[in-house]
Amino acid sequence: MLKTVLTVIQVLLAIFLIAVVLLQEGKTSGLSGAISGGADTFLSKNKAKSWDAKLARWTKWVAIAFVVLTLVISLV
Repeated sequence: MLKTVLTVIQVLLAIFLIAVVLLQEGKTSGLSGAISGGADTFLSKNKAKSWDAKLARWTKWVAIAFVVLTLVISLV
């Protein structure tokens, strides 16, 4: 019963980890970023960076929880 509950939690963590990674903005914007780069305002850049920073933090903690849970499931 415990292993089943932990496996369900692991699947939910995996789905959440995938969603958090996909929500992050790419680090390279390519040629389109070079062309439209002048249109960005200072406030919109800071807002995007803070949102990306939050997503990066979430990615780190969810990934750590996923790895720890995987180790716990393998020991059970």
